Amino acid sequence: MLRRILIRWAILAIAFAVTVALLSPNIKVVGGFWGYVWVAALFGLVNAFIGTFLKILTIPLTIITLGISALLINAGLLALTAALTKKLTIHGFWTAIWAALIISIVSMILNRLLLDRRPKKA
Repeated sequence: MLRRILIRWAILAIAFAVTVALLSPNIKVVGGFWGYVWVAALFGLVNAFIGTFLKILTIPLTIITLGISALLINAGLLALTAALTKKLTIHGFWTAIWAALIISIVSMILNRLLLDRRPKKA
């Protein structure tokens, strides 16, 4: 259990690093390695508590908009994370949208590669 949490945390930190590399200078994480670790932890907590509530609340809207509202919620949670820490800076609404999309894609790929390893049934 703890191992999976630490792997997900590392995946999120890597996703932030990829996002910063792709969208620089419009998004920045300061503090090097520990900055990414801190931002990933904070974003994970914001997403776990506030994001879960918002995503459950907006299920009908997510279905109607074919998932676009989920992307907007993730961008808002990312902006909230940036507001809570000085280690993350996001310049503009569209940067937050693109960052949320990139973080989602990178996290999904890495989660599938690293965590979805189930033994095959004989």
